[in-house]
Amino acid sequence: MINSQKWLSTNFFAFFFTWGVFLPFWTGWLTTEKGLSVSHASLIMGAGMLARAISTFVLFPAATKIFSLRVVMMWTAFLSLLVMALYIPANTFVSLLLITIAFNFVYPNLLPAMESSASVLIQNEQIHYGKSRSFGSIGYTVGLLLIGAVVAIWSEQAILWVMLAGLAFMWVSHTRPAPVSLTVKHKSIDGENRKSNFKRLLSSKPFVTVLILAILLQGAHASYYNFGYIYLQDLGVNSLYIGLVLNVAVLLEILFFTRADKLFANTKVSTMFLIAGIGSTIRWVLIYLFPNVWVFNISQLLHAASFGVAHYAFIQYISRSLSPSDIPAAQGMYAAFAFSLSTAILTLAGGYLYEIHPGAAFLGMTLCSIPSIVIVLLTRKKFSY
Repeated sequence: MINSQKWLSTNFFAFFFTWGVFLPFWTGWLTTEKGLSVSHASLIMGAGMLARAISTFVLFPAATKIFSLRVVMMWTAFLSLLVMALYIPANTFVSLLLITIAFNFVYPNLLPAMESSASVLIQNEQIHYGKSRSFGSIGYTVGLLLIGAVVAIWSEQAILWVMLAGLAFMWVSHTRPAPVSLTVKHKSIDGENRKSNFKRLLSSKPFVTVLILAILLQGAHASYYNFGYIYLQDLGVNSLYIGLVLNVAVLLEILFFTRADKLFANTKVSTMFLIAGIGSTIRWVLIYLFPNVWVFNISQLLHAASFGVAHYAFIQYISRSLSPSDIPAAQGMYAAFAFSLSTAILTLAGGYLYEIHPGAAFLGMTLCSIPSIVIVLLTRKKFSY
């Protein structure tokens, strides 16, 4: 019999290992190994995120109507590996742009697929989300530490090879047997189609409010994810230690997720979003006001609030409030808008601000975090979320 908790933990680890390589290091890899400027690399990454938004919003929910979550994850992992290999010979701006768009059209669908799997298993088998999600954070940590070590030894060229190895491991992991609830298609209520899932969700004011909060708070990490590595290089931090510095955030994230199920068992979703908004605002202001590695490290402690609490709040809302048939559509919108579209737009804006002043790229993210606080305060009693 398959241990669903262990299955989810293993696959969270596998995915977030690659996410820990791609998300923080890819802009730096494009600038160092492919010779692109920060603005050109930001343009490529921004275009990739736009492709990610379209794909996770349209392709992922559509695929789950045809195939089971297990099949979607298995083939997505395999195609991601194939597309990633195309980076090896690519050297021109156009070829790197096209490959990045193609990769982001496939690979990021694994994120809503994993989160949808978690939501289904929460409802069907009462697994502990925080416990398994913490293994994702551990995978992210391992990815960061490994990159820091291999770059110190073999330079930035090693980033691509670690990414390829991680994708291969993830594909193999998804070929193994999965929990039964993930091997069947979840039909919509009364035979409704994908469009009606979206329509039903978007007609729910509490869901739309929660989605907007998630978009603002996750999008506010755009500069951190895309320019954190470069920012630390500009501060003179050795490549070996950059991985350690970035890992401070993930270690707090791991600690949070291991305790989240108990800490927030009786906490309202709106309260969680309020905590995330305040933590996010303080984090970006600190980096702007004090441009040194020690304050950057201190700001990393707030990642558990700015990312962890915001993410946990959204997952808890859909797990408590939505039917299994609506979860893929909700996750698709979350991935498309919170992790892709908003991040794409803010990455382009952040790239422009970074070339004016590195700290301004981080301060600009408060234009998302501060409104999130206002929205929570204005809506929490009205919608009771």
